[in-house]
This record gives sequence, C-alpha cells and structure tokens, in this order.
Amino acid sequence: MTPEEEKKILASSPMGTWVILAVYGVLFTLAWLGMYALFLSHGPVS
Repeated sequence: MTPEEEKKILASSPMGTWVILAVYGVLFTLAWLGMYALFLSHGPVS
C-alpha cells in the first residue's frame, strides 16, 4: 500500500462502522418493540 492510499483511507469516514451501528440500532429497536408488544402492552403485574 502506498503512503497516498494509506492517507486516503485514514482520512475517510469509517463507513463499515456506521453500517454496523445502524444495523444494531434497528435490531435493538425491533427487539424492544417486540418485547413491548409481548409484555408491556398487557399492563402491570397484578
């Protein structure tokens, strides 16, 4: 790898990290909504 290529890579934004973060965000949101639909929508424990 040439020094110019290395500088270009280091100066660019970490797209793979942003994609992983977005995927985890969507998964956690869907999981939270699923848990809400299963448990919390039935009201408090009696």
